[in-house]
Amino acid sequence: MESTIPNLTLRALRRILRATEIGNRRLAASTGLTPSQLLVLREIEARDRPTPSQIAGSLQFSQATITAIVDHLSALGFVTRARNDRDKRQFILTVTAEGQAALAGAPDMLQQIFAERFPGLPGWEQAMILSAVERLAMILGAQHIDAAPLLDSGAIDRSEPS
Repeated sequence: MESTIPNLTLRALRRILRATEIGNRRLAASTGLTPSQLLVLREIEARDRPTPSQIAGSLQFSQATITAIVDHLSALGFVTRARNDRDKRQFILTVTAEGQAALAGAPDMLQQIFAERFPGLPGWEQAMILSAVERLAMILGAQHIDAAPLLDSGAIDRSEPS
């Protein structure tokens, strides 16, 4: 019985990782974007005249990560940057028509599904899941890893398993 629980836990963790991989591949195939890039694009679209700092704060990404993602989105023609008329040190971000088309064509991300369903759980269950996932991160030595740069750096292999 003792060896069954760790095996079942690893199996569930592998299913979650596999669902994430599948979702990431679907997103890349339909939009050419990573999950972090899509999150940033959605956050820019949802706000009125946002700055990169506002996006970084709302998504809890570092300023450097947001800068790199916005650079990429801008190169794709999905986002424009314009100097703020009131404060020339700031840039205002705007989603272009191409960016809106990418948003419209993006499949439901695992993160979006989670964000829709998780709040429906009772508070005690949300706390239990958070505690268990944080503990798993600690067991795996991943408690200090910032996931957004990992997703976008290529450190996570998105190729088909052999």
